[in-house]
Amino acid sequence: MQSLFHIIKFSFQDITRNIWLTLVTVTILVISLFSINTLLIVRVISDDAVTAIKEKINISLYLKADASDTEIMVLKDRIAASDKVRAVNYISKQSALDSFRDKYKNNQAVLAALKELGRNPLLPSLTIVPADLSQSENLINELRVIDSPIIESRDFSDNSVILNKINNITNRISQVGIFLISIFILTSLLVVYNAIRVAIYTHRQEIEVMRLVGASNFFVFMPYMVSSFIYALFSVLIVISVFYPFLTLLQPYLEVFFTGYNINLLNYFVGNFALIFGLQFLIVLFINILASLFAVRKYARV
Repeated sequence: MQSLFHIIKFSFQDITRNIWLTLVTVTILVISLFSINTLLIVRVISDDAVTAIKEKINISLYLKADASDTEIMVLKDRIAASDKVRAVNYISKQSALDSFRDKYKNNQAVLAALKELGRNPLLPSLTIVPADLSQSENLINELRVIDSPIIESRDFSDNSVILNKINNITNRISQVGIFLISIFILTSLLVVYNAIRVAIYTHRQEIEVMRLVGASNFFVFMPYMVSSFIYALFSVLIVISVFYPFLTLLQPYLEVFFTGYNINLLNYFVGNFALIFGLQFLIVLFINILASLFAVRKYARV
């Protein structure tokens, strides 16, 4: 117990004696962690956006206004039998009109024009949801050749282009982010290494005395490991204290920008708090210990 007290005391002496170097070390670690979390934000947003777009992808067949319910159900069952189809939804003329009115409920000019028309101009339709987005092109080809007298027109909007653009942008951002994070990790190694080197130089006489009285390598080495632990702990705590207010400010803008896509970063980081920041703490601790190990072995001859 006495040895543990001396190890902790020795470590805090290192930190306080070189306070500016300690601040620089923690700052570099904080910047590194913030960069990692920013990259994670981009990944979460892109994944949620892709998932939301996939859920909203559908293909529409517009039917003739005079098509009977029997004809429509026969065509619906025929399409639903394909293994490339997850669901087929029938939208009647009245349902289409109700949705149209709800969509433009705040646009009186459009509603007035609809009322002036005096009839329902919208067509009934079948909305087809692909079972697998990667097979959507094959599904579209199948629907193109379906021959039915009740089909008025086909809407084959290709959302895969949007998904590919999102994935390309995300991949590029990830590549740049990984490059920057690699630089920060290397910088962190060098800064921690230098901090431990300075601490060893400051305590060189104490270390020599320890050796003369028979102190073990473990006793000489451990104070710097404790310092590494403190650097890691403080940097993660600072990132947490800054990052969650940042997410709170960012979330309303995301909700406006991604209207209808249910992207909630705050819930994601709260729900995965232990995994995200626990893992980051272990990574930073490993980097610090690695740098400390090199420094102690070289300058303290442990």
